[in-house]
Amino acid sequence: MAHTHPKMQYTYVGVDSHKDTHTAVFIDFLFEKLGEITFENIPSKFDAFLLEADKFRVEGTSLLFGMEDVSEYGRALTVSLKNNGQAVKHVNAYLVAQERKTLTITQKDDSVDAECAARVLLAEFNKLPDAQPQDNYWALRTLVIRRNSIVRHNGAIKNQLHGLLTQHYPKYQSFFESIERRTPLAFYLRYPSPSALKGTTLEELTGFIKGHSNSRIGAEVAQRILDSLQDTAVEFQEVRDLTVQSTIRQLQFNLQELERLEAALENLLDSFNCTLTSMTGIDVVSASQLLSCIGDIRKFPTPAKLARYSGIAPITYASGRKDKKFTNQRGKRELNSLFYNLALRVTMTVGSTNKAINPFFYEYYHRKMSEGKTKSQALKCVQRRLVNILWTMLTNNEEYVNPPMYDVPKEAKELKQPKEPKKRSNKSIPVSMGI
Repeated sequence: MAHTHPKMQYTYVGVDSHKDTHTAVFIDFLFEKLGEITFENIPSKFDAFLLEADKFRVEGTSLLFGMEDVSEYGRALTVSLKNNGQAVKHVNAYLVAQERKTLTITQKDDSVDAECAARVLLAEFNKLPDAQPQDNYWALRTLVIRRNSIVRHNGAIKNQLHGLLTQHYPKYQSFFESIERRTPLAFYLRYPSPSALKGTTLEELTGFIKGHSNSRIGAEVAQRILDSLQDTAVEFQEVRDLTVQSTIRQLQFNLQELERLEAALENLLDSFNCTLTSMTGIDVVSASQLLSCIGDIRKFPTPAKLARYSGIAPITYASGRKDKKFTNQRGKRELNSLFYNLALRVTMTVGSTNKAINPFFYEYYHRKMSEGKTKSQALKCVQRRLVNILWTMLTNNEEYVNPPMYDVPKEAKELKQPKEPKKRSNKSIPVSMGI
């Protein structure tokens, strides 16, 4: 009996997932389209979908599903398929997008996306990982996404509040260090404009500020406020005051929500027995963000695979004697940004004595600079070392041993934090990655 190729054992099903419906496209091992099914994203409909899917299964083969989304809209279907004994692979979204570009079509719809997922599933049969929807990582990711959403929303609210306060208190930034702390929010809520301060004595304002700051600040700030007051009243001032107060109440509510979410993150993180917070520079929030992006560390047999996944490992282009390395723009950008921010933190100095937060990484960063690397290249080297360390910590459940902080000599070159570019270029940039 003639042996068949392993790819001939399956009928390939690409699934494009959405909030309301899923679209599944069936192809055989010759990339021929066999059929298509669109069904509701309701768990009670999944068994009926499997029965209908069997009509398109090539005789003598098994169904193999390729899911682009296994953590959001496609998670429930992925779990249902696996519970029914079906083989499910996780199809990388980037590969699906690249496959769509190679087809001689101009439109983009659910059917096309599902077919592209099926084609990638067939082409990358042996390379794609099995879909492993894990409830604990899914729950952690849900909390992280929710917190990130509120943080972004708070940024817009604070910008709006800055604009309003500039018109009412032109010198407001000299009163308090930050407008999102409890005392300034309470002050601006009670006194949204100078007109609300009419008749308020220094003693009354001092008592108000002391009461909300636990007596950390008081008379000096109160005097500074009263000395800087200007008559900024305009027509419809009561409406403008209401706008300030409404903005502050929304910001206060969001800050309370952040406290609740961060408490939930801390409790959930304990269930992972995660050791990431043992490294100075990684708190509960950043540890949760890293873990939710990485997922189960067993997906990455080596640190090099994690580095490639996060877009930190360079891409090599070699031809003849030429060998160039370029930054990897294909990695998970969110994870890349988390490693970038962590690299900044562990190479910084703090305090008036310029204490190095992590002397090892501080020295490593400046050593790379002394070798002729640019700041961004040196930081990339730090990121790569962090990948190795975090991979080891997660794989072996080991805690990080922080080196003691020490005073950096004043004449030593201090690290200047490079600004995150507003928009990443799609062009590959040559880098030197000597680690």
